[in-house]
Amino acid sequence: MGNKVLEIINLRKEFRKNIAVDGVSFHLEEGEIVGLIGPNGAGKTTTIKCILGLLRKNSGEVLVDGFSNKVQESKYKLAYIPETPDIYPMLTVWEHLKFMALAYYLKDWEEEAEKILKRFDLLEKRNDLGRDLSKGMKQKVSICCALIHKPDVFLVDEPLVGLDPKAMRELKDAFKGLKQEGKSILVSTHMLDSAEGFCDRVIIMKKGKIITEGTIEELRERTHSDENSSLEDLFLEVTQDEK
Repeated sequence: MGNKVLEIINLRKEFRKNIAVDGVSFHLEEGEIVGLIGPNGAGKTTTIKCILGLLRKNSGEVLVDGFSNKVQESKYKLAYIPETPDIYPMLTVWEHLKFMALAYYLKDWEEEAEKILKRFDLLEKRNDLGRDLSKGMKQKVSICCALIHKPDVFLVDEPLVGLDPKAMRELKDAFKGLKQEGKSILVSTHMLDSAEGFCDRVIIMKKGKIITEGTIEELRERTHSDENSSLEDLFLEVTQDEK
């Protein structure tokens, strides 16, 4: 067992009479990428927003490096990359990073910002306005903004939707690079073939509950599937048995 950087314990979220997340528990270890997958309405995005504190949970506990997600220390350890990139249309790429540096009271951040932009092939775009960027570029700006304050855990919601193949490849390579740096990533996605390629393990949700979790090999063994079964095959197998 590695170092647990994120722990979710019996998380529950209700919207009036609808239970969106029903007693969910899981964890992320240092330096791993975990896929959070499930059909529409499974509770994936709600779970992520409860972890971030964007939604108030009804019960349960969220710990980030041992800190409750209610305390300020945990906020500096988390980064959120939403499905729709949250880019300001009238700020340049560089001004987005400056805004984040000011928000997190960072000092001498400029050199690090240039390294991050170079890594994501955005250095030549540093003076371009947000409104003039493609979706793929906007998504990369979101990642750069998340990276600048060096968080431990990235929460990413449907990062590959709407991206062209080249941008998808760049983002997956970026995730692998973060993993090598010891960062942990929780990726909510419907794109099972992509998730299979870069996730260390997956958590499958349905109707607000976790059905199963583990590596691809563990899921194959659990479902008595052959070694060629894809994540899509395994996902359909475990979800169709649930009523």
